[in-house]
Amino acid sequence: MLKVKLRNLSSPLSLILLAFTLIFSNPTIAQDAADEAATTATETPAADGVGDAAAGEALFKANCAACHKLYKRATGPALFGVGDKYDRDWLYRWIKNSQELIQSGDAQAVAIFEEYNQSVMTAFPQLSNEDIDNIIAYTYTPKPEPTIANGPGGDNGGGGGSGVSNNIILGVLALVFVMLVVMLFLVTKTLKRIAEANGVVYPEKEPRTPLWKAFAQNQFLVLVTSIFLLLAAGYFGYGYLMQVGIDQGYAPVQPIHYSHKIHAGANQIDCNYCHSSARKSKHSGIPSLNVCMNCHKNIAEYNGELDPELGYTKEFYDGEIQKLYAAVGWDEATQSYTGEEKPVKWVRIHNLPDFAYFNHSQHVTVAGIECQKCHGPVEEMEIMRQHAPLTMGWCINCHRETNVNMAGNEYYEKIHEELAKKYGVDQVTAAQMGGLECGKCHY
Repeated sequence: MLKVKLRNLSSPLSLILLAFTLIFSNPTIAQDAADEAATTATETPAADGVGDAAAGEALFKANCAACHKLYKRATGPALFGVGDKYDRDWLYRWIKNSQELIQSGDAQAVAIFEEYNQSVMTAFPQLSNEDIDNIIAYTYTPKPEPTIANGPGGDNGGGGGSGVSNNIILGVLALVFVMLVVMLFLVTKTLKRIAEANGVVYPEKEPRTPLWKAFAQNQFLVLVTSIFLLLAAGYFGYGYLMQVGIDQGYAPVQPIHYSHKIHAGANQIDCNYCHSSARKSKHSGIPSLNVCMNCHKNIAEYNGELDPELGYTKEFYDGEIQKLYAAVGWDEATQSYTGEEKPVKWVRIHNLPDFAYFNHSQHVTVAGIECQKCHGPVEEMEIMRQHAPLTMGWCINCHRETNVNMAGNEYYEKIHEELAKKYGVDQVTAAQMGGLECGKCHY
């Protein structure tokens, strides 16, 4: 039996072993004790042990959060560590009836009233001293450490330090594949050398007719293939041209990130509150920024659910609120407008051709159609997108399937009865009412 010496195998095998060592290695990263000590050394006010912070959190969010923040000024002052700033008995009197304390001439109460532009604080006589103690205990909650985020889709630095980079794994796998190809080439070359040394003769291959020449000589096959290619080209060409101007799924990046999932979903804000013109106008309209400020004068921080995997962190949402403040010229420190406004260049998503007429009020107010019928589940959309194709065929199908609401419509009661008898139905659709006439949408 012949022995073949493959001297080149030792080097590829060693590289493969090295590659698997890199893949399955899992080094640990030491933490810097000095940084941790510096973080814990930050001085914060100390609670006096009076009150239940957990119960105070619920009371704070129900009664105080609309005007006060813990760590920065809002409509009222920041309340972090407020128990160290004022006497406890004075706080009881101030919270239960601040106006009575001001009218009594209390110097401290008058100074606060003047500092905040004589804004009247809501009285809370229903809160007991124990409730106020609980709220004060909650105000000693330490400020959370900020997390580093690079926005949606950003890289946060490797995700924990214990995994292996995908680029390293792909690189090692590519190296292993190359080594296997080299090994197969060396084995094939060696086997050919052995065969030649033992006098093995390879039979000569008969010349074959090239495939293209055999295809060209078969006229029937050429004809069938040509017809098939022409039909396929017509089919795909027609399908491509019919997609021109259809932007279904279009979800552009807006200058200020607005989450319908948070506003219409989590907070259940009615669509017509922001798009009020949809009830009485052809267009739904883009809400003016003063509509946003109706709420965001007092909401400067996001405290809802987060999706850090997609980059939607608290810092990201807070940054978008700051963009809103910059656009309207709102000074959060003084709680007033500076007059320095910046236009927001919103990107339009739903855009019908100029020759197509669509009236929002006719569908929203008269027909009572929900916004989700055309715009999809907007309450679930983090980034707004075009849900429907908005083609003529899509509109016509809706008119054929949607029944007209006849209840309370005495003006059309007679014509409804006549059309119901004509079509032999109990419910008349929008199409049977003339919803398929060209002039309804094109004029």
